[in-house]
Amino acid sequence: MYDSTHPQIVTLNQDGSNKSVVLSFDDGPSKVLPQILDILKQEAVPALFFWQSRLLYPARPWQRLLDEGHVVGTHSMKHRNLVQLSYEEQYLDLKNSVTHIESITGTPVNYFRPPYGRFDSNTLKAAKALGLTTVLWRIASMDWELKDNPDQIIRYVAENLEDGAIILLHELEQTVAILPQLIQAIKKQGYSFSLLHE
Repeated sequence: MYDSTHPQIVTLNQDGSNKSVVLSFDDGPSKVLPQILDILKQEAVPALFFWQSRLLYPARPWQRLLDEGHVVGTHSMKHRNLVQLSYEEQYLDLKNSVTHIESITGTPVNYFRPPYGRFDSNTLKAAKALGLTTVLWRIASMDWELKDNPDQIIRYVAENLEDGAIILLHELEQTVAILPQLIQAIKKQGYSFSLLHE
């Protein structure tokens, strides 16, 4: 399902300097976003957020997110499985999503993560036509499945760390609950946090 070897897909950050990983959060902006931003600020950690544009209203704390050095990408309009759509439908979904985010934030959208990590040649063609870099992940935290056992999120990520890894998280309450400990566990292994370098 996740074709990490495809040349048009980014799963590792090609930074080349210090040992670092990238935190990414899907499915926002949600009601727990302010809590996530509080933790990231306290820990001085930048992150990449992939938002469903239908959830973005001017009242969401998007300005704070940008002011604090984070980056917003698109996660489509409504989180539909894009491979079930035609090229034209996929292109329109991405285009409308990008336009919506940019119209509210006034900031260009450069990154795209397909819902469910599912994509086909039309998805990549549409993203390329819109100038978007398609980003998947190297480590899936499984946070969406671990509501009742959030400590497993920390263990799973910490045991699979590697230089440049993009880590998949979601804007969920269980993720907020373990995020400070997760960041500490990553730092303890000598990793810093970065944003994407192309």
